[in-house]
Amino acid sequence: MALLSLSGLDVRYGAIQAVRSLDLEVNEGEIVALLGANGAGKSTTLKAIVGLAPGKGEIRFAGQAILGRDTEEIVRSGLTMVPEGRRVFPSLTVGENLRLGAATRGDPAATLRLRKEVETLFPILAERAGQAAGTLSGGQQQQLAIGRALMSEPKLLLLDEPSLGLAPQIVDDIFDLILRLKARGLTILLVEQDAVAALDIADRAYVMANGRIIMAGPAAELRASEQVARAYLGIAGEHAA
Repeated sequence: MALLSLSGLDVRYGAIQAVRSLDLEVNEGEIVALLGANGAGKSTTLKAIVGLAPGKGEIRFAGQAILGRDTEEIVRSGLTMVPEGRRVFPSLTVGENLRLGAATRGDPAATLRLRKEVETLFPILAERAGQAAGTLSGGQQQQLAIGRALMSEPKLLLLDEPSLGLAPQIVDDIFDLILRLKARGLTILLVEQDAVAALDIADRAYVMANGRIIMAGPAAELRASEQVARAYLGIAGEHAA
């Protein structure tokens, strides 16, 4: 049984239908990439999953229907999103941002354990614990945003454009980190503009256009498809194979 399944998901903002009859599954232990051009509906899909966008249809997580539930309740169930643009609280310290990530737990011992795990994964966050989050570099803020999400001890992590605005070397580090998270047993649904990098680390992928899934399959097959590369992902033909 899929850890996350979306069936017939529709999301509408007034007269604009952003997502149309979308079906998608994420199995435990996978990295699944959700790809497509700007405006395809990818980020809206993630927001609908965590209760931040109005949706109709069915969303099930760990066997339970979650569409229509409060975001806090969804996070408590083990599903957390790292939003596009990182969205750290710039005036709060790194440590305060991390503690906010554990706000739904209400267990001081678990919070301390998770804080140690996150700081082991991201040593820079331990070094900068007392520093204002807004003074960190873009890459450090992305580490903080992911670390803050991990403080809720999710079973499934939604990542929305984690490479956005970062230097190429930092992007490589972020994708290495995503693979390390998978190796630790975390399941990941990844929205990413860098389709080549996403397909290189994903197990499976879906391609969206105009609010619909237009193609799906093993990431390696989509990575090798020149049709997909040219038509949907903006990858030059010589890089498709």
